[in-house]
Amino acid sequence: MGFLDGIAKRLLMMNKGGNKMKKLFFGTILLVLAMLVPIPTMAQVNINIQFPLPPPIPFPAPPEVIVMPETSGVYVAPDVDAELYFWNGFWWRLWEGRWYRSVYYDRDWVYYNTVPGFYFTIDPHWRYYYRNHIWYGYRWNYQRIPYERFHENWKSWQTKGTWGGQKAWGVQQYKPREQARTQVLRQQRQQEYNQRPEVQRHQQYQQQQGQQQKPQGKPGKGEEQHTK
Repeated sequence: MGFLDGIAKRLLMMNKGGNKMKKLFFGTILLVLAMLVPIPTMAQVNINIQFPLPPPIPFPAPPEVIVMPETSGVYVAPDVDAELYFWNGFWWRLWEGRWYRSVYYDRDWVYYNTVPGFYFTIDPHWRYYYRNHIWYGYRWNYQRIPYERFHENWKSWQTKGTWGGQKAWGVQQYKPREQARTQVLRQQRQQEYNQRPEVQRHQQYQQQQGQQQKPQGKPGKGEEQHTK
């Protein structure tokens, strides 16, 4: 800090010298700030300006979760009226056609520029099945897992393949789907997702940004084979 204090004293002395010195004073301040502020921090601010953070979800207590059938360890908070998921160590939230993720369920959201890999394995009508305790004709004896138990055990459950401590996600007499049928369902869910107006607006914005970032003009010598 002694170095910065010395700079500050010199700048104050220069400031007494009139308009020319004042210009130099403010110009030096800007230069010092540019050197001190990390570039990643500046980039993060720009992202937050372009993509506002989702509004907070009120949690009277840490949420209980259930595990989604036919997924590799995707958990949801059934009492939350929002698309909020846990997968692979992160909480994920879909809002206004944009994805965000955080290590916390209620704060520190960061924009994520693509659809997370788990999303199309989730049945979009899971809340209906949840209310009726049934999963495609099978009895679904799901467990509501307290947050503390979930937080302490999700890694070991994922390693063992016993989601929430249950085999087959609590679906009684569950029979795995054929691979072809699973692929068809994923494609249907992806199509339905891409038809959402808010998703389409965000996709159009991403395309516009991608076009603006493409280099303009003709390729230089030796670059033609890489740009065809």
